[in-house]
Amino acid sequence: MTIETRQLGASLVPPIGLGCMVLSHAYGEPPPAAVGESVLRTALDLGITHFDCASLYGFGRNEELVGPYLRPVRDRIVLVSKCGMRGENGKRTIDGRPEILARDLEASLRRLQTDSIDLYYLHRVDGKVPVEDSIGAMSRFVEQGKVRDLGLSEVSAATLRRAHAVHPIAAVQSEYSLWSRNAEIGVLRACAELGVAFVAFSPLARGFLTSVDLKPEGFADRDIRLGMPRFQEPHFSQNREWLPRYRAIAAEVGCTPAQLALAWVLHQAPNIHVIPGTTASSHLTEDVGASQVRLEPGVLQALDALINVRTVSGPRYPAATQAEIDTEEFTYGTSG
Repeated sequence: MTIETRQLGASLVPPIGLGCMVLSHAYGEPPPAAVGESVLRTALDLGITHFDCASLYGFGRNEELVGPYLRPVRDRIVLVSKCGMRGENGKRTIDGRPEILARDLEASLRRLQTDSIDLYYLHRVDGKVPVEDSIGAMSRFVEQGKVRDLGLSEVSAATLRRAHAVHPIAAVQSEYSLWSRNAEIGVLRACAELGVAFVAFSPLARGFLTSVDLKPEGFADRDIRLGMPRFQEPHFSQNREWLPRYRAIAAEVGCTPAQLALAWVLHQAPNIHVIPGTTASSHLTEDVGASQVRLEPGVLQALDALINVRTVSGPRYPAATQAEIDTEEFTYGTSG
């Protein structure tokens, strides 16, 4: 089987990578390290070479898991991390000051047990620090040989252009899926024009578009979805109304709902990558199968008609979180 590759900075990688966040962060109590290592081993067995982590995830524990485990294959993978948002004294902090980013980098290199990071994102733009200053500092990481390529996470098209004028940006990472389409306002077009890869996180709509029948009342206490409007009423019930038809389309195509969601994202443009995350090796195997799913124009049109900014109810983040994010935003649904 020929494995398709797409450009990610200086590297060619399969279009489906692994988002490592859930191995240490976000959806309740993290799994034991042995489970995380099992998922990483499965990823390598499946031919995944793009591994995405961040200093924030697990307040450093994610890098401590991913880096040492992948060290024996370091020359065969693209190792990705992020700076500018981290956990400190039990709290999440956004800080884009040059001296702080330099400190973040050194800490990440130690935890990852590597001399350099292939793709290093500014995790969030600090509203108190011009993006030019943050990217200017990160450009020196490249000059020092400690970082290969620079990226931005959750930014608008205008911010991407400002940053790109300081130093070439290799990738933008933002949420993008059938139910989160804000990237279509401007940043996808800007990425295409500038030759920048777009990396979609949460392409499975945080589990909503898989075959698993989610119930928010069953979420763990620290699951971040509990604070997201789309998983709260009345939005959750309204969004569930189009799920049966969505699953029927997956059956008609001959793939799983998760594979359909990933295939839809990958069909949007040749510079797009997806980084689904999971704590189950079986789910990862299913996800990678999406690279073989081909969607006809009629299927793409049916999906766009079914799930879009008018039919999805609720914003993706609560107001306080959205205020920290630079991306352009749609108003979703009549209830959003």
